[in-house]
Amino acid sequence: MPARLRKATSIADLREMALHRVPRAFFQYGDHGSYAQATLNANRHGLEALRFRQRIGIDVGTRDLATTIAGEPSSLPFAFGPIGLLGMQHGDGEILACRAAQAAGIPFCLSTMSICSIEDVAAAVEKPFWFQLYVMRDRGFVRDMIARAIAARCSALMVTMDMNMLGQRHCDVKNGLTVPPKVTLANLVDVATKPGWGLSVLRGKRKTFGNLAGRIKGMDSVTTLAQWVSTQFDPTLNWRDIEWIRGLWPGPLVIKGVLDVEDARIAATSGATSIVVSNHGGRQLDGAPSSISALPAIAEAVGSQTEVLFDGGIRSGQDVLRALALGAHACIIGRAYIYGLGAGGEAGVTRAIQILRSELDTTMALTGTTSVRSVSRSVIA
Repeated sequence: MPARLRKATSIADLREMALHRVPRAFFQYGDHGSYAQATLNANRHGLEALRFRQRIGIDVGTRDLATTIAGEPSSLPFAFGPIGLLGMQHGDGEILACRAAQAAGIPFCLSTMSICSIEDVAAAVEKPFWFQLYVMRDRGFVRDMIARAIAARCSALMVTMDMNMLGQRHCDVKNGLTVPPKVTLANLVDVATKPGWGLSVLRGKRKTFGNLAGRIKGMDSVTTLAQWVSTQFDPTLNWRDIEWIRGLWPGPLVIKGVLDVEDARIAATSGATSIVVSNHGGRQLDGAPSSISALPAIAEAVGSQTEVLFDGGIRSGQDVLRALALGAHACIIGRAYIYGLGAGGEAGVTRAIQILRSELDTTMALTGTTSVRSVSRSVIA
């Protein structure tokens, strides 16, 4: 691992490195939220407001950070969530992040809107990974993607439910975000100052949406693929579609985007193995509640029926413990590992995992906690 990555002591350090190594359009795509970013900021503020209950005189000489997530063992109580355009943070980003996750013994979930295809990742890693599905208007494409996930031996299917309409992210509009970047003077200057990024992307397997290229008739160019995607998010998406997907998918099913108790109750009876309390990282409905504020009521309502996972604002191992304390079984990490990838490829992701693990372990010890499986609200002051 490069010395500069070893010197990083927090996710914030990795974010600062990524800021200077990844072109603005792609860094802001992963970093920013929708509209005024009120919900993105609320996710962070809600977690930061929770104070720990410091305990002493408790034997914490042995601490167990392992658990299961969606039925599979995990060395830590979190998985890497699906990130679109991950291969534009660093060339072959999906493969590198998956390798780092699997080396650490945690699940990795590949996005429908990935740069490397599901087949690319399956051929490059040793173990099964999860696949995230957007339910597009073209249900033939959806059926095909599920079949490809089965063929790739994916161990879980995550269906994102809060993307039936795309929330506007001002930075993406202003940056003219495209894959590859638009050839403008500003973009050329920006990319020219990021030679390491440019070299990694040039060496990468693909420069467009790997799961879509060659699959949609007449949609082989970057421009037409982007146009197709923009018309494919489906406002008619409903729970009957989940029933249909459940009939096609034989393995663990994870429903992502739950922020309301009523929706959580429906999801718990839909055949889902797990639900993810999530507001899409503040990237969809701006003004929605923070994920952490919604978590306790949802966990209380359905936690005995289905596994409750948490997503939204996690930047430290301490945040992971906060979410577990308020009822989450485990967490889904997004931006924290994106920053590691942008900062240093696979080694950067590995460093992000190390940081999160160390912070979680230390905080467990200082709150008198010996196992992530037994964390309760008692660790919160």
